[in-house]
Amino acid sequence: MARSTWHVVVVLLAAALVARAAAADLPGIAGAKRIVFLGDSITYGGQYIEILDAYLAARFPDSPHELLDLGLPSETASGLSEPGHAGGKFPRPDLHERLARVLAKTKPDLVVACYGMNCGIYYPLGEERFEKFRSGITRLHEEVEKAGAKIVHITPPTFDPQPIQQRTLPAGLPEYRQPYAGYNEVLDRYSEWLLAQRDKGWQVIDLHGPMNRLLAKQRESDPKFILAGDGVHMNVTGHWLAAQQILLAWGAPAADITSAQAPEDLLKRMPNGESIGKLCQQRQRLLKDAWLTNVGHLRPGMKQGLPLAEAEKQAAELSKQIQTLARP
Repeated sequence: MARSTWHVVVVLLAAALVARAAAADLPGIAGAKRIVFLGDSITYGGQYIEILDAYLAARFPDSPHELLDLGLPSETASGLSEPGHAGGKFPRPDLHERLARVLAKTKPDLVVACYGMNCGIYYPLGEERFEKFRSGITRLHEEVEKAGAKIVHITPPTFDPQPIQQRTLPAGLPEYRQPYAGYNEVLDRYSEWLLAQRDKGWQVIDLHGPMNRLLAKQRESDPKFILAGDGVHMNVTGHWLAAQQILLAWGAPAADITSAQAPEDLLKRMPNGESIGKLCQQRQRLLKDAWLTNVGHLRPGMKQGLPLAEAEKQAAELSKQIQTLARP
């Protein structure tokens, strides 16, 4: 090969290495090694976190980020619980009962919090309940910042009464042991308030608005289209939408995100992406129960999980496999 040709090859390789180094992170989470996700059962379900984890591992193999799912089913940031919750077995757990322990034990650089769905306890909009939500979220924000971490809020997912219309209740009742049919209007207000906090410098990612719009658009051609079979817990399409909004807010290339119809499409485009996705799913599901048990909570019926040290040891082995696949 001619000297000039070798020179071109060397220059191109050097440029590629520089580009890779520059693209080894997303601007929205630069410097955040440990990212802790807080929320209710939607966050605990964690599919959107698994997608984020797999994308970062496959697209940015030098990414330093560790994603920990500490969502807790039934939890609220408002501290409220409706009468007869869980058939009267237990009240909804309050985030603030465990928040100090979460922050002390995980020592996050960034917290991603998605609350609201449970916070209005499925009642019509009421000023007292709304204030409990506002004060609970504000307290969360302040406590995270006091701990030296940054926080990003996500507006709550959409509540869809259509799949459960036989179990919803009308306005004007003194008590709601089943969801109010218009509860999504309550979440509209909660989301509007959260988005307004951007004026104070808060980072808020909107999921509620995009979910509302997608649901309305799809139902124009398919009246039976759903994003949550029980009206609350997102299906894979809903989790994919959540992951998209977060990745775009973090600065992921729009060409990666908006052109993919599903997480599988996204991962197929990257070397060993599907295999990396499966390993990231294993790692996430292994660690979340271990961390929840280690931190402690008041929610009965949760899996114990492995002792944290053992879970982290197994997770480290999975991480080695992921790194090998991410650098073919």
